[in-house]
Amino acid sequence: MLNHQAHAMTSTPSSSRPNVSIPAAMLQRFDISGPRYTSYPTADRFNDGFDQQDYLQALYQRVLPQQPLSIYVHVPFCANLCFYCACNKIITRRHERASEYLRYLIREMALHAVHLHTQPDGRQAAVTQLHLGGGSPTYFNDAELARLMAALRHHFGVMDDAELAIEVDPRTVDSARLVRLRELGFNRLSIGVQDFDAEVQVEVNRRQSTQQVFELVAQARQLGFHGINVDLIYGLPRQTPASFMQTLKTLLQLRPDRIALYAYAHLPERFKPQQQIDSASLPAGPDKLQMLAMAIERLQVAGYDYIGMDHFALPDDALAVARRQGRLYRNFQGYTTRQEGDLIALGVSSIAKVGATYSQNEKTLTRYYEALERGHLPIARGLQLTRDDLLRRAVIMAIMCQGRVEFESIEAAHLIEFNTYFAVELAALSELVNEGIIELDTRSLQVTALGWYFVRGIAMHFDHYLRGTRTQARYSRIV
Repeated sequence: MLNHQAHAMTSTPSSSRPNVSIPAAMLQRFDISGPRYTSYPTADRFNDGFDQQDYLQALYQRVLPQQPLSIYVHVPFCANLCFYCACNKIITRRHERASEYLRYLIREMALHAVHLHTQPDGRQAAVTQLHLGGGSPTYFNDAELARLMAALRHHFGVMDDAELAIEVDPRTVDSARLVRLRELGFNRLSIGVQDFDAEVQVEVNRRQSTQQVFELVAQARQLGFHGINVDLIYGLPRQTPASFMQTLKTLLQLRPDRIALYAYAHLPERFKPQQQIDSASLPAGPDKLQMLAMAIERLQVAGYDYIGMDHFALPDDALAVARRQGRLYRNFQGYTTRQEGDLIALGVSSIAKVGATYSQNEKTLTRYYEALERGHLPIARGLQLTRDDLLRRAVIMAIMCQGRVEFESIEAAHLIEFNTYFAVELAALSELVNEGIIELDTRSLQVTALGWYFVRGIAMHFDHYLRGTRTQARYSRIV
């Protein structure tokens, strides 16, 4: 119960971590809205004054063209509508739309290949990370996925040991498809489950059997997939603490390598599909916090390491190892073990990071196709980061990924005096020190074991754009 204390893992860099108690009052205190910091500044700060020329200039000015690249491909199509979904997606049973989209994706790849710097010996920059997201990337059939992967390998230097991840809907992937995905080179899966409870599945229009999921994970392991992730959402309609406890028990029988435990953000005024959900059927705030507390406790007892934000991993998983060794990074797909570099984004609405810029593609198929027909990259908006943005990004990412900020390293990289530049922010952090969320001295900021569970709230103190707007409803809840 929430009026007791839920136990959580500490950030001690070992596989056996002492317990930490999270007071119920603290969960309630941090039940506020805030950014997820997959970037800083966040995407809501992008502007339409940033265009293709700004993006191309960033590509040409890549300081280290040999630095590894990441690629994200957005596939917006789904056969069925999930009512909770806030992603950019297109619900259609007309499969020919996917074939048309693939043709334009390949056009976009070809344009990038023309503009990207090559290494001095003529080789393309090494792609060490590829992620297919959506929508449902498995909306593409096997032949289309094969064509997509062939085009990616043709236009970019995808390394043999690259991390190739794909989001899969267990309703659209059978045994034969899983074999084909492995043959195409995919070695990581992220499986959208959300809840094992049949009644909750009906309420969100996502019906899938537990057996389907268990069979999918079992075969994925046999085929050599690693870092298998399962998504769960708490706060969905008809969920109760009792029903969610059963979902947690089922999840722990499945024992995926990684778990992403998201809080449902009900924003029907922004996301039309959520208008199908009766707000009266949503769990009350205390029940939702109780589900979070139960999940933290259950996952800890089962041996999962807390990575940060809403992510957990088994101690021998690469993500947990990177977390202990201080090699954790963060990009628009979340936490990653791969060194931060430039991120090329392909597809409608996808977001890229190149040099000191962010950019987002057109959000509608019509405008995306029109730009490519003109031979233009479909950049709709973006942001050129300022010196202050780059400085604050370094601090926020150090908090989010390493849980520690060494002032001297920030000072050397950005030519500032940390305690003077951030005097206002450091003064505001005194309350978090008193609550045991952080440890602070004149040379460093350290997130405590307890503080890891509220890391977004710590990072928010360094977000210049949030001053005076921290409670705005455009962001999800941080717990």
